[in-house]
Amino acid sequence: MEPKINIVNVVVSTKIGNDIDLEHAADVLDNAEYEPEQFPGLVCRLNDPKVALLIFRSGKLNCTGAKSKEDAEIAIKKVIKKLKESNFDIDENPEVKVQNMVATAELGVEPNLDEISTLEGTEYEPEQFPGLVYRLDEPKVVVLIFGSGKVVITGLKNEKDAYLALNNILNVLNELEEEHI
Repeated sequence: MEPKINIVNVVVSTKIGNDIDLEHAADVLDNAEYEPEQFPGLVCRLNDPKVALLIFRSGKLNCTGAKSKEDAEIAIKKVIKKLKESNFDIDENPEVKVQNMVATAELGVEPNLDEISTLEGTEYEPEQFPGLVYRLDEPKVVVLIFGSGKVVITGLKNEKDAYLALNNILNVLNELEEEHI
């Protein structure tokens, strides 16, 4: 049975304009906060899709909390539409780039983390953190493996790489198991 991958967070970035008046944008956008003495960007939270957007004076925008790139794009389009309606000079179709994706999965087995920790690219210090950190080269991601069999994959650029990483981990676990038979 193929383990199911759940995308739990997608972080994207784009540039929607230049020299954006964040004070004015905070007045125009619902659920927006702008407190420059605490953070240099405007924070706008949407409920549908449930995301947070960080907008900077430079026009750079980061969207976090989305479950897919498409959800992030929908959120960005909503903000652009609202700003355009208030006469902001905004790029209507900015290029949206995935910076990071985080996925979770269940291995379906309870792995022996002490055994896996002998492999190259792993860090395991159970006194400090209950999971084993496994840095893969192909795809270039970081996988957290827990004794329960739960896995968190971070550093992804697309969903396909989540499946590649998970299959790599499962192959490594099978090889380790075969060595001990």
